[in-house]
Amino acid sequence: GRLGRPPGLAVVQVGEDAASSIYVRNKRKAAAEAGIASFAHDLPAATSGSDLLALVEQLNRDDRVDGILVQFPLPKGLDATHVMDAIDPSKDVDGFLAANTGLLAQKRQALRPCTPHGVIRLAAAYGIALRGLRATVVGASNIVGRPMALELLLAGATVTVCHTGTRDVQAEVARADLVVAAVGKPHFIPGDWIKPGAAVFDVGINRDAAGKMVGDVEYDRAAERAGWITPVPGGLGPMTIAMLLANAVQAADRLAVLAHGVAEGAVFEPAGEPLLAALQRGLEAEGGEGVADGGGRVAGGVAGDLAPDLAAAALDLVRPPKTRVAL
Repeated sequence: GRLGRPPGLAVVQVGEDAASSIYVRNKRKAAAEAGIASFAHDLPAATSGSDLLALVEQLNRDDRVDGILVQFPLPKGLDATHVMDAIDPSKDVDGFLAANTGLLAQKRQALRPCTPHGVIRLAAAYGIALRGLRATVVGASNIVGRPMALELLLAGATVTVCHTGTRDVQAEVARADLVVAAVGKPHFIPGDWIKPGAAVFDVGINRDAAGKMVGDVEYDRAAERAGWITPVPGGLGPMTIAMLLANAVQAADRLAVLAHGVAEGAVFEPAGEPLLAALQRGLEAEGGEGVADGGGRVAGGVAGDLAPDLAAAALDLVRPPKTRVAL
């Protein structure tokens, strides 16, 4: 890059949760393959809250670190909200902080939540026009459901959010042109609920009774009815990592502009293997479906599989946009 260094991403893991270890390894590997410097901070499960907060503050001040990612869940006794609030919003590459989701709510988006923004970018890559669609988000978590609703509003969709107080989830799903499933329960949404031709984005990563990795949607039956559907594994998992790396580059660009007055969008062009190829290899290593060619492949002869073929959106994932929203 023009500042003589690549963007820097600090990944913090506390404890040895098996699933978290896999996620962290994949994020670090993808960062390296995209030419982003990764700083690993692996802490024991017995780490105190004060020690973890001290590390976050150290990373906030470190000029080599443009993005900070703390892997959740944290071990018992550590306050995740307290830790998140300690991260500098300009380095919040997860896009979880109230400052960044608040800007999204006000249509002044800065660093955007990775999975929800990944849904929007994946839809754009496959030519799914969101404006005017009836969209249903199943799940209202702070990480996915709520910011997903904000992203869809920003894209011009008419949005319904299903939560624990929703009286008839089936009815809300059945009338939707687009469904985002983010519940965290295997096959929570039966395939028969899906409206014919709908686009289905399955955020869930679960294990069924046989130990197989499955999503929140009953995939096989849903694929017979949907126009487009994301597979699990694959689909939004690698796409989320792609958006995380994009946020890291965007954060580096903005911090460089503020600190050095360098022209926006011209600071970092990470070297290394192209990001799309890196994601393809990572997805295959996870046993996923692979990356589709030329706008999607056919699943069961009916529904096009939304694997992370970033199409026209691929190039700018490692090049920040030319415009900037001040933080």
